[in-house]
Amino acid sequence: MQFRKIIGHEELKQHLLDTIRDNRVSHAQLFLGPESSGSLALAVAYAQYINCEQKLEQDSCGTCSSCNKYEKLIHPDLHFSFPFFAKKADETASHYMDDWRKTFINNPYLNLSYWRSQLDVENKQANINIAEAHSIIKKLSLKSFEAEYKVLIMWLPEYLDSQGNALLKLIEEPPEKTLFLLVAENQDKILNTIISRTQLVKVNKLKEEDLLKYLIHQRHIPEARAREIAFIADGNVQSALEQLEDEINPNFDLLIRWLRCIVTDAGLNIIQLCEEEFSKLGRENLKLFIVYSINMLRQIVLLNQGLGQMVFLKGEELDFVKKFSEISSLEKLETAIDQLEKTHYSVERNANPKILFLDLSLQLVLLFKYNTFPKGTQYI
Repeated sequence: MQFRKIIGHEELKQHLLDTIRDNRVSHAQLFLGPESSGSLALAVAYAQYINCEQKLEQDSCGTCSSCNKYEKLIHPDLHFSFPFFAKKADETASHYMDDWRKTFINNPYLNLSYWRSQLDVENKQANINIAEAHSIIKKLSLKSFEAEYKVLIMWLPEYLDSQGNALLKLIEEPPEKTLFLLVAENQDKILNTIISRTQLVKVNKLKEEDLLKYLIHQRHIPEARAREIAFIADGNVQSALEQLEDEINPNFDLLIRWLRCIVTDAGLNIIQLCEEEFSKLGRENLKLFIVYSINMLRQIVLLNQGLGQMVFLKGEELDFVKKFSEISSLEKLETAIDQLEKTHYSVERNANPKILFLDLSLQLVLLFKYNTFPKGTQYI
């Protein structure tokens, strides 16, 4: 991965280059940025430049032996760790490396949902387990094969949980010429003991104009459509790519059927949805559904408040937003969004999905059908 192939982030690219030229390469760095903003691609490009045998002024050469192996993610001194969906307790990231290489090369802006979609994982949860932590220690205890630096790039260390403590000594006192690059999205979910041992590299949200240029010049999207996509994506490249592929989100049908049951107080249908669909989605898919639902309600808020020029939905999604905005008040929509955000938090904590969504559904029935707000709701 070369810097020139990464969308935007010109100032950060220059900063990273300067740290190498000035010999200020910290052995443990935390690339922290929003989902699909380019953090992972930047970390790979940074590592490739460090080990490039014929460095250019602003980028790796892309042609030397080291760069050729980095481009294919097969360099013997480049190691990856990432969340995976283990079927057995002793599985590690190495069991999924072929899939990882194909996925990253095809889409260096991947998010966890996209990564999950490339694997046959059923409803298993993502994790970086203790077997993976021990595997990392073993790999990095070996001498370098070819390059000056051994590099470990860990994507989403948020999924380490308590297993990350096994890596603390290695991160704090690594073997000579060993580089840890952690690529994260949510600092609050990373072990504090790991954060304190890394140097922060802040990756800002990708600028809308940079994403727009990419869509127009690289993806050859008409400017008007590209502007719509860039606005909705809000710096998330994966979101932009999904908009190019699918005009209608796959969660749309479930959301429509669920809300129809709620506004008509169809109790038996709500129970059926909770038992037969929500309970079988799996935690990650449930979280995606909730995030999609929150985003749709926010689009309704925009229309409700006379800001239709900021809504770039099309087709059935736009029709739904228009109709729902006519029967909903701002107070109801804000309360519904708050309830969904609380549900998202509970899903992350492994709450029973059937009970959780039944409770949420009943709360929304009271809200939209009977104008009853949850206790503690206050509006100025």
